[in-house]
This record gives sequence, C-alpha cells and structure tokens, in this order.
Amino acid sequence: MNKLEVIALLPDFKNRSFYPGIIRIEGHAIKAIKRIEQSVIDRLDIDSMKFVLPPLVDAHIHIESSMLVPSRFAEIAVKHGTVATVSDPHEIANVLGEKGVSFMIENGKTVPLKFNFVAPSCVPATAFEESGATLNADNIASLFDSEDLVGLGEMMNFPGVIYDDPEVYRKIELSKERGLPVDGHAPGLKGEDLKKYIDAGITSDHEAVSIEEAEEKIQLGMKILIREGSAAKNFDDLAELISKYPDQLMLCSDDLHPDDLQKGHINSLLKRALNKGINIFDLMKVASINPVGHYNLKVGQLKEGDPADFIVVKDLKELKVLQTFIDGIPVYNEGILSFESKESRIPNKMIDSETIADDFRFYGTKGKYRIIIPQDGSLITKQERQEMRDENGIISSDPDRDILKIAVVNRYRKSKPAVAWIKNFGLKEGAIASTVAHDSHNIVVVGVDDESISKAVNSLIRHRGGIIMVNSVSESVLPLPVAGLMSTEKAEEVGRGYENLNQKVQELGCQLEAPFMTLSFMALLVIPELKLGDKGLFDVDDFNFVEPKS
Repeated sequence: MNKLEVIALLPDFKNRSFYPGIIRIEGHAIKAIKRIEQSVIDRLDIDSMKFVLPPLVDAHIHIESSMLVPSRFAEIAVKHGTVATVSDPHEIANVLGEKGVSFMIENGKTVPLKFNFVAPSCVPATAFEESGATLNADNIASLFDSEDLVGLGEMMNFPGVIYDDPEVYRKIELSKERGLPVDGHAPGLKGEDLKKYIDAGITSDHEAVSIEEAEEKIQLGMKILIREGSAAKNFDDLAELISKYPDQLMLCSDDLHPDDLQKGHINSLLKRALNKGINIFDLMKVASINPVGHYNLKVGQLKEGDPADFIVVKDLKELKVLQTFIDGIPVYNEGILSFESKESRIPNKMIDSETIADDFRFYGTKGKYRIIIPQDGSLITKQERQEMRDENGIISSDPDRDILKIAVVNRYRKSKPAVAWIKNFGLKEGAIASTVAHDSHNIVVVGVDDESISKAVNSLIRHRGGIIMVNSVSESVLPLPVAGLMSTEKAEEVGRGYENLNQKVQELGCQLEAPFMTLSFMALLVIPELKLGDKGLFDVDDFNFVEPKS
C-alpha cells in the first residue's frame, strides 16, 4: 500500500491561517492531518517550508480548444496544479456526436487527472448551420445513462428557454431528474428574461463581462464562473467580486489554446489575484472548494478520509507548483511526470472531395457590401458597408483596403462554399484556414486570392483537419487529425507549431495578436454581430441570413 508523509504549511480554513503540519497518506486517501508540536516547530526553519493548497479545478473548459486530446492536456495541466476539470465536449460532439463524447471520456481515463464531463446541450448551436451530428433529448438521455456525467453543459440556446422550447426544457429536466446541475450561457441577459432562464433550473454562467451583469445573476441565485481564456478574458473586470462573493464564484478558462496553456492555467489566476490583494482563503474557495461542491466532484479537499488530492507550492507570492498529488500519487514532482499519454484511436469526419479556385469566385456588381469587422481579443464582430467594384462581374479581395475574402466550406458533405468579405486580417498575400471553427467546425478560410484559398482548404482536407498558412511558394500546417480539432502529440510540440503559424501569418501582414483564434470564431452564429456560416452570411442581432450586398 502506498504510504507517504508530506510536511508543509497547511491551511486552517476556520481560522484562515497556515500552520506547520503533516499529511499522512495511505493508499489513495488522506489517513491523517496532524499539527506539528510546538517543541518540534522550534527546531524547524518555518520560513523555508512549502505550502499545501487544495487541488485546482477548472470549472468550465472545452478541452478541444487546447488542440490536445485529454491525455496530452493532462500532461501539461498537472504541472500547473490542475487536478480536475469540468469539461464540456461540445466541440467534438458537433463533429462526431455521442461517439465524440465517449472518445473524450475514454481518453481521459487513461491518465490520473480527474476529468469530469457534462452532456453537451446545444449540438448544433443553431439550426442555421450544418454540423456533423445532432444531440437531441434522446441522445442526452442516452449519454446520462451510459456515461458518468456531472451535469448538463452550457445552455447556449437561451431564447429556447425564454420562449418555452419543449426540446430545450426536456434536456434541462433530464439533468434535474438526476440531481445534476445545468450550466448556463447567457451573455447580456437581464431582467425578467434572466429570471425565467434561472427559474428553469440553470445554476451557473461564465459569460458575465461586467460587475453589474455578474451581480444581477448572483442575486438571482446563480454561481458566476470568472472566465479567463485565450479568447475571452474577463478576470481583471470581475476579480473584485471574489472578496465580496467568495461562496458564489468559480474560476474557468472556457477555451485555452496550447501556447497559453504552457504558460499557466488556474494557478496563473490565483497569482494575479494575490497581486491584487485578494485573500488566499477566498481564492481557495473559488478555485477548488466551490466547483467540487457545485458539481459533486470526487476530488479531495484536504480532509481526513478524502482522496489525497492537493498541490505543494513554493510560496504564496509566485505560487510556483512543486508537486501535484492525485489520489495519493505525486503525478508531478518538480519537473517530472509520473505518467505519460498512451496511443489513442483517431476518430474523424471529413469530406474527401477537394475544391477548385472557381468554387470561391464571387459574382456581383459594384455597390456597397457588408464587411465583417472582427475585434482583436474578442468573440464579437462589428459590420461595415464598403463600396466594392467588379471586374467583368467578379468581385475580388482588395488587400490595399484590407478587404479580404472569407469563405466557409462544409466539411461534412460537398456543397457550394459560402463567401463574404472581412477586414482586419491584413494579409498581403496567401490565405489562412482552419477546421477549428466554432461551433460546427466546418472549414473557415480568409485569403487574398481564390487560388490560395482553394490550396489552403484542400490541404486541410488531405490532412483530415488542422490550421494552415499558404502563400505562392510554401505552406505551413499544424495537423489536427482527431475530429479536425486535436492532436495526439505532446503539448510542447503542438504549442510550438501553433506559435510558429501565428508568427508566419503575421509575417504576411496580419496585425491580429492571435489570427487563428480570431478566425475560429468567425463562423460562430450565436455571438454578435455579423458572422459567416456554411449556409451564408448571418446577422446575429436580427438572427437571420442577409445578403452580402447591402
């Protein structure tokens, strides 16, 4: 039987202080927690002792956004003190349905990190685009019956809740009948609509972007997840809530790309919060205690008899993680992992038929056209109307004015690409494309000329998914063969590939901080204002398709 002792400064939650103590581990559990006697303390160098903290939990994440399969995600996450996640496999479910959800669960079980999955509630996110699968209420019931799930994933279809969509309510009831929480997704919702949304049984939200929005939701009984991911960053705007509502908050990343994941995870938020003067005991609540309680996770909380899950940090300033314990095993010990990812099967769904440049020709006459205007570091786009000129009935990109062609290609069946116009990518040549295209994950591409656009799309089809940059003389690609979303390679390799591609795109003239991240949200039809799906240009505010020419 595994027997270990950890001597460190341990948290006293009642008195909100740390004391020298010993954690005795037998097997997978904490056998005892003892204070060190004063006579012994007098002989210790207290100033050099390490600190033990409860295990860190990401309360809402799409693992797919890391571009890593769960087992590879675990290898890097435990280095940052992450012991558990609440993961919504929404992205892979849009590609592969129930089989995709099962893949994530199976792969996660091959490593010690405690992955906890919820059932994706909105697949597809809207009826206005084509995804690879649909999860109706019967599918959700099947998942609840066959898998060990901890809740229903974010209910993005808040109009369906407000306007009494019976299918939406059936999904919610399936979770409530099992005593499981229902996650929310209600950006900007307020007043009576918000109250009805919460009264339906939805218990959390990670979309709040202001103190006012968060407080209204908290006062109506919601738990607020403060989000800090690669795309949406709300921590600095909401961090002051932690001291005021420590029992009603959690922390999450939502979408975290591989380069950012290498730099840190929930531990980075704790460090930033400490620098803002927020108390470590309030932080331990929002980073560990609250998500474990809310989702009823099988994760230890530094109590006798609990699973021996905790982290050891050097100090309470830098929060450098020295050790991560999961079920009594130091899975990360000062640079060394005790486990590694095993080979994984590679599920996917991708058309075989390639495109030609003519598929992307835009036939039209001169006049004003709608232009998508992405905002750097935001999911939200604006729209403008710009004068465009035709040449023999064909309208082309105008890189001098930074007006480029954007197209979405259905990856599940052969159909005509949807084409529109976009600014702020700044490319002077070539094209970039991705099969990470929330939420249906069709192929999204932005380019200067039709030949480059077609070349980029075809290469991704041959690679069975990924992100790519092409120009007249070369191409660089990061293959993502698992559902076109993830790699089976190590996080460091995927992170380097992702950073390298971002740099190459910037060398083509792009000024966006993270061009592929921005590109991945240009087909997300539930986030305002103007987006492009595989069926055409979509005005999110009016929730209708619109013509490119205004």
